[in-house]
Amino acid sequence: MKRIWCNGQWLDPQDFLSSPMDRGAIHGLGLFETMLASDGVLHFADRHFARLRHGHEKLGWPVEFPAFHEIVPELLAKNHLSTGRARIRLTVTAGSGPIHDLTPGDDRLVMMAAVPALIPPQSLSARLSPWPRNELSPLAGLKCASYAENLIALDQARRQGFDETIFLNTAGNLCEAATANLFLVIGGAILTPSLESGCLGGITREVIIELAGETGIPCEVGPLTLEHLHAAEEVFLTSSTIGAVPLSRLGDRELPAGPVARRLREALENHG
Repeated sequence: MKRIWCNGQWLDPQDFLSSPMDRGAIHGLGLFETMLASDGVLHFADRHFARLRHGHEKLGWPVEFPAFHEIVPELLAKNHLSTGRARIRLTVTAGSGPIHDLTPGDDRLVMMAAVPALIPPQSLSARLSPWPRNELSPLAGLKCASYAENLIALDQARRQGFDETIFLNTAGNLCEAATANLFLVIGGAILTPSLESGCLGGITREVIIELAGETGIPCEVGPLTLEHLHAAEEVFLTSSTIGAVPLSRLGDRELPAGPVARRLREALENHG
């Protein structure tokens, strides 16, 4: 990483400083977006910035943003990432302030960094998480900087030989993976948990639902149970950086990389 953009300035990462009392760092009070750029073009930029705006509104934060569309090409150029795949992280912290007040401090950070993005795998493996997702949490649906819960669950899954972990919620319904949204294929139709499950409103999730409609693939959004998961002919995960990737193994069960996931993955890759 050559340069980062922070609060209107271009900085060497070694020169980056933040307040030791920034609530983003000490309490996880912040929001972020992880975005993919290909050959200098940011994928689904307007959707990402709209989700960031929604997160600000939910926290009662001001929603005036810098001209991110203009910053991204320069960020990519300064990091020699104008060609190929790049992963862009946009982070907003609360800055310093009293613990009982969510109001952003004057020293809050709005920053962007870019690094090379890995080529998505052809398939992934996953297991069920032993910890439920709280669909009633005030953080449900927010792309929140408080990410330790996801990382702990993901670390446990990887220690047991899996790439990902899948959360149920407190009602016992399927929710999401640690870093991705979840889709099932049953009888040729795709099914995905509704936002009421507590899952993140993923950008790629949203696009896949739209593409299913455009390509004539039936799509159902609603509560899904373990019975649905066990009955699934295909399972795939979606995120901004991996696109749509099928599961080849779910716990002890081997799964095929079936035609529905493949068709939607190709439609996503060709989406303009």
